Amino acid sequence: MLDILAITGPIYLCIALGWLATRTGLFERGDMRVLGQFVLYIALPALLFDAVGKRPIGDILDGHYLGVYAVGGLATIALGLAWTRRVARQAPLPAVMQTMGMSCPNSGFVGYPINLLVLGGSSAAVILGMNMLVENLLFIPVLLALADSAGGGRHWRAVLRGVAAGLWRNPLVLALAAGLVAALLGLKLPAPIERTVSLLAQASAALSLFVIGGSLAGLRLQGMGRQVARIAVGKLVAHPLLTAGVLALAAALGTPLADPALRTGVILTTACPMFSIYPILAGRHGEEGLAAAALLGTTMASFFSISALLWLLG
Repeated sequence: MLDILAITGPIYLCIALGWLATRTGLFERGDMRVLGQFVLYIALPALLFDAVGKRPIGDILDGHYLGVYAVGGLATIALGLAWTRRVARQAPLPAVMQTMGMSCPNSGFVGYPINLLVLGGSSAAVILGMNMLVENLLFIPVLLALADSAGGGRHWRAVLRGVAAGLWRNPLVLALAAGLVAALLGLKLPAPIERTVSLLAQASAALSLFVIGGSLAGLRLQGMGRQVARIAVGKLVAHPLLTAGVLALAAALGTPLADPALRTGVILTTACPMFSIYPILAGRHGEEGLAAAALLGTTMASFFSISALLWLLG
């Protein structure tokens, strides 16, 4: 148990520190936006470029991992929609928004620090890069198209065109693409620039957790316990279980994910709470209140669920 707390303790203490610093007035919630922009636009892109650009292309893109992560996420989306529509009797748009919370983990701000402590920097960074590919090219476009269709907004083709255009402005996608080009061509940065990139990359883990905590300050569950519990169970239980099922199915079909670090990493990633921009995306459709409450409740519950998962994984 102490070994598990040695992993989860620093992560959630950093989150708690960010929450406490904001609640006591040392930082304002608006400051978290500034710090979050530093992580999103500088620290995490530096991390991705540093991790991807130094490795052979075959070590960066593992087709088995990409397949398992993609199929596990799509299965969670399908189950979430079926659960919210047929069992919980939700309207189409709220059902899609709740499903988004169940199926999109916070790979950058929470998943990377957890995998960093469990697996080490090399594996954690490669896992983050592959997660970013699947999330930005598959999960988010599919969910946004479903939400706009359910809400009577733009046609799904227009949504996908907008998402595709946005990819060229996404700093994580651009850094990942630059790293892949550097790896493919065998390019090497000058030593001063390489060390600068490494320094910026090292700032991503702790600061991202601090930002998560500060962003949670002031949020309330607001009497939405049933909906929040539904989203939290889908995210923290159903998503990793379905992904574990995909791993088992792939092994049974003779196409296993051979690297044990990647097997552990994909389960830990899917067991993380939802991404921090969830309330922003939900706010486009008037569901920001539930999304913010779900982010708070799921992040709090994830301390116990991830600790239990680490115990099960040994």
